[in-house]
Amino acid sequence: MTPKQRAITALTLKQPDYVPTMELEFQLVEELFGESYYSGKEVIDGISKEEIIDHNARLMAKVFDYLDYAIAMICYGVPHFDDQSNTDTLIAIRQKVEEYLKEERLFVCHGDATYAIPDGDTMLDFVYALNDHPDEMKERAAKMVDDQLERCRKLMDGGFDGFALCSDYAFNRGSFLSPSMFREFITPYLARLIDGQRKMGAYVIKHTDGDIMPIIDQIVECGPHALHSLDPQGGIDIAVIKKMYGDKVCLIGNVNCALMQTGTKEEILASAAYAMEHGKPGGGYIFSTSNVAFKGMPLESYMLIHDYYLKHRAY
Repeated sequence: MTPKQRAITALTLKQPDYVPTMELEFQLVEELFGESYYSGKEVIDGISKEEIIDHNARLMAKVFDYLDYAIAMICYGVPHFDDQSNTDTLIAIRQKVEEYLKEERLFVCHGDATYAIPDGDTMLDFVYALNDHPDEMKERAAKMVDDQLERCRKLMDGGFDGFALCSDYAFNRGSFLSPSMFREFITPYLARLIDGQRKMGAYVIKHTDGDIMPIIDQIVECGPHALHSLDPQGGIDIAVIKKMYGDKVCLIGNVNCALMQTGTKEEILASAAYAMEHGKPGGGYIFSTSNVAFKGMPLESYMLIHDYYLKHRAY
């Protein structure tokens, strides 16, 4: 099987030849390869946009091939240009990455349009608006979905295979909105977004950190192909989720990022083993960390779980 075929097999709740792997972001590129992505600002130093895109795409492909990611998430390393839309840049990067790849992989990028936990500066305004102007907030939610679906059509036409929906809904001790408010302000719009993306032929991964147990039934009800990150810091136990929802949604993640930052080798391996042993049976599972391989995480910790993955991925 190709990496892309493995991804599709897992996302459709079947069992491939071995467990696929991915990360929403791999930020340890410099640590692994001794090279960094261009930000896009280098154009003022005389480096052309085409050269920047080529450089970053080559590095992305190098990451995807070296770590055997079945899903190529085009996110970290995408340059930003003042005179070019993000959509155009994403398509250009995707096309160039494909030229450098040794094997076929499933291309995804960000595609959410639902309300997420607001930052501290806007949180009070947001919650007051939900209470004081609910109809306006629902109109805004619908407009965000419409705009996102228009963008997604362009991205699918540009060669993407799917989307990662990365609005976060929960803290470590429960969801930001109560289940009833989530039902009112999030669920209808998430369902509409996912339905629209799936009708385009897209594969849809829903990401959210934290304790999603109060709202997980609503998220699964919306019909994503997969659920990421199954956050152990939020008390999410992949063994429980596999029993409850393993026949409805592909599971991705659950390897504890906090332990990969501060834990011992034994603790890190125990987390990787738990995720693999409980996610793997019967298919419908993709191995990854519980968030991203973030800057500052020791490369040795990430390679420890990657080596574990290579040794235990076969069915």
